[in-house]
This record gives sequence, structure tokens and C-alpha cells, in this order.
Amino acid sequence: MAVFLSIGTGPGIGLATAERFAEEGFDTVLASRTPSRLAIYAEAIRKGGHACESRPVDVADAQSVSSLVAGVLDHHGAIDVLHYNAASLRRAGIADQPADSFVADLSVNIAGAMVAIQAVSPSMFARSRGTILITGGQFGQKPRPDYISLSVGKSGLRTLVLGLFETFKAKGVHIAIANVAGPIDPASDLPAGVADCLWRLHSAPRDAWVAEAPYP
Repeated sequence: MAVFLSIGTGPGIGLATAERFAEEGFDTVLASRTPSRLAIYAEAIRKGGHACESRPVDVADAQSVSSLVAGVLDHHGAIDVLHYNAASLRRAGIADQPADSFVADLSVNIAGAMVAIQAVSPSMFARSRGTILITGGQFGQKPRPDYISLSVGKSGLRTLVLGLFETFKAKGVHIAIANVAGPIDPASDLPAGVADCLWRLHSAPRDAWVAEAPYP
């Protein structure tokens, strides 16, 4: 059975994307730092008749991310799709964000993704297949001065994906980012729409792979 790992699963895009991949036949693994919420999300997926488990992770801690990926690989044998959805949504400008919180935000907004990619890519390369999906945002293309750490993080994620795309493609792995425009309201249609966008990125034939896609 194909395995989908969601890092930074929340009630919006994270859960909607996990549900979409579950509906497509994937065993899903949900991970975040709030086990109580994860249990609710996992139960919702299982009620739909799909296999789902939850695991704790602190995306600001590189060792925690590496251990999560290693644990899932050890248990399932492979990770077919990795979705990095974590973000620190701090509203602060350059004048009122101290260096320590800025660094902490970047640990979540970009470093966690880099560590996850480093941890999962060797096994994907060995099989010459796999997909790495990143939730990006409009701030990565049009940065907001009042969300400076999030803007730098989303821009960094986009640069990371664009920089790795061709190298990973040559090894059979599709890495891509969905640049989401607009606020994320779990009660809106946006999470399901982004999930569809991410599914299309994953399911595209190799000659149609792209590094990024806008949504909407």
C-alpha cells in the first residue's frame, strides 16, 4: 500500500490533503506537535474506511523531524508522498520581531522542510520514485512587511523547491510547491481545492511535472 506522510497536519489544508490521498488509496500518517488534535483528525479519516495513524513531531527540532521520517520508513518500508504543511503564522514586522523569535519561526517555516526532504529523499532516490509536496503561499512571491518571518519562510521554501526540482526529477522524484493565495479558513472550500491541486501535482505524468503551481 502506498504511504502518505503529512508533516504539520492542521484542520485545513493538512487534513484535507490527507483525506484526499486516503480516498485515492493511500495509507496516511499524520504528524504535528498536538497529539490530541491529531487523534481527532486520524479518527475522522478512519471513519471513512481508510487506514490512518498519527505521530508526534516538533518541526522546529531537526532531530524530531528526522526521527519521524525514520520511524515511518521503518514501519511502512517506504514513504511515497511527503507533504510539508507546517508554518508559524506570526504577525510581526521587522521593528517588533526579535532575532530569537525570527530564528524560531524560520525553523518551522523552512528548516523543518529541508530536514524532512533530507530524511526522505535517499529512500525515494533508491526506488527512483516519490513525491514531495510543499504548502507555499502568496507571501513567498509578494512578501508582507507585517508577516516578515512567514514571508521569508515561504520565499525560502519556494527557492528550495525551485533549486531542487531538476536534480530530483532526474532521480525520479517530483518535488513541487503549491502557492496558496488567500487566508486559510478550514470551513471554506479552499483546503479541499488545495488538496486537489496537490493531488494533480502528484498524479501528473513525468513529462508534465512542474516545480510550482498557483492556487487558485
